[in-house]
Amino acid sequence: MRRLRRAKIVATLGPASGNAEMIGRLFAAGADVFRINMSHTSHERMRELVGFIRAVEREQGRPVGILVDLQGPKLRLGTFGGGSAMVAKGASFTLDADTAPGDASRVHLPHPEILHAAKPGHTLLLDDGKVRLTVTAADDSKIVTRVEVGGKLSDRKGVSLPDTTVGFSALADKDRSDLGAALDTGVDWIALSFIQRPDDIAEAKKIIRGRAAVMAKIEKPQAVTRLAEILEITDALMVARGDLGVEMPLEKVPGVQKMMTRMARKAGKPVVVATQMLESMITSPVPTRAEVSDVATAIYEGADAVMLSAESAAGQYPVEAVATMNRIAEETESDPNYRSILTAQRTEPEATGADAIADAVRQIAETLSLSAIVCWTGSGSTGMRVARERPASPVIALSPKIETGRRLSLVWGVHCVVTEDAHDLDDMVLRACRIAFREGFAKAGDRVIIAAGVPLGTPGATNMLRIAFVGDDSEGDV
Repeated sequence: MRRLRRAKIVATLGPASGNAEMIGRLFAAGADVFRINMSHTSHERMRELVGFIRAVEREQGRPVGILVDLQGPKLRLGTFGGGSAMVAKGASFTLDADTAPGDASRVHLPHPEILHAAKPGHTLLLDDGKVRLTVTAADDSKIVTRVEVGGKLSDRKGVSLPDTTVGFSALADKDRSDLGAALDTGVDWIALSFIQRPDDIAEAKKIIRGRAAVMAKIEKPQAVTRLAEILEITDALMVARGDLGVEMPLEKVPGVQKMMTRMARKAGKPVVVATQMLESMITSPVPTRAEVSDVATAIYEGADAVMLSAESAAGQYPVEAVATMNRIAEETESDPNYRSILTAQRTEPEATGADAIADAVRQIAETLSLSAIVCWTGSGSTGMRVARERPASPVIALSPKIETGRRLSLVWGVHCVVTEDAHDLDDMVLRACRIAFREGFAKAGDRVIIAAGVPLGTPGATNMLRIAFVGDDSEGDV
């Protein structure tokens, strides 16, 4: 099934979409990658969902990506006497190590790391920012704050720390367990939540050891300030706008989204824009005009993928939400302004042979109006380098590894086909033309350009390109 758009769609699975029949319908509607949120999923259920997705993949004959999203360290308050308490604006409120039930003046904070890290002047946000505190004094046993925005607090509400870098790992015990189960099940992407520093990515990569690609969810201001370092070590980024909008002023989030999208494209790494993209479709069969504009903006910016969360996981219209996002993407990409915006954002290639080849492939394809760019890729690097150029011609990635195809299902504009490796240059050209013809990207008489690494099968050695005609019998003539 050939998509008529370049941006990819990530659909979260949940109660509204957690069976094989519905996953098949979501794929048919446009989903390219399926997300499993481990905040709400057991290991047994995760394995069941992976089985459903792989069955759809076999039925469709096309690689389908699976993204497992780890919960990350959840910071929460202790409990209150009676279950809740009202804190008044201007009052003093203390968070401490005392396990006794809280009241309107204090509550237990079961995270000694925060007690060690908080400093006077830092902001604490409770219950998704509904209550805002400013630290006035702190030591290893308590944090004394002034209530800037008051309200009702209840047991186990979340704590956000926009100003404080806390010295704990981004992998809690639950995350390590979930990560091990996900890797054993053979998923393709692992998303890390609430990272603060590059070391959080490095820690996860030591455990993963190449068995899956790593996506850094950027949802804390501390991660935004170190984005360049994080981008250097991660395999992809997610603009997690929900928590990011809690921990920094909402009006700053659009600018951060644009910055992240452009930095990721420059680095040649996928970027996913997520959270509340079609939020109203949880309960409505149609989105708001503002939501349509929001999705289109991410696509105009050249994001690799846009993501549905509760819309597809728990909403009343999961298939309609995916189909709507698909239509928005198709319409946006057909706008004449779309291509000019992408071109204006193009950056110079890195001073490597592989990047120079990828840039040349794009230029030649555009100059000659070629029907397709065909990339032979074992690791996926050739396909990603070409996608970084955002070419006007469709990109077909041919790989002998199903794992590579699944990871590339997240990457802008890449249509993945799993096929055995080419035996020689003639076989490479012949099968590239046949597959471009078979997949509907080229017809007899069209020309395609082929990028590969020689010697064949050498990872990361993109150093060759060929132009070929697609013959009447779908064979290639150089």
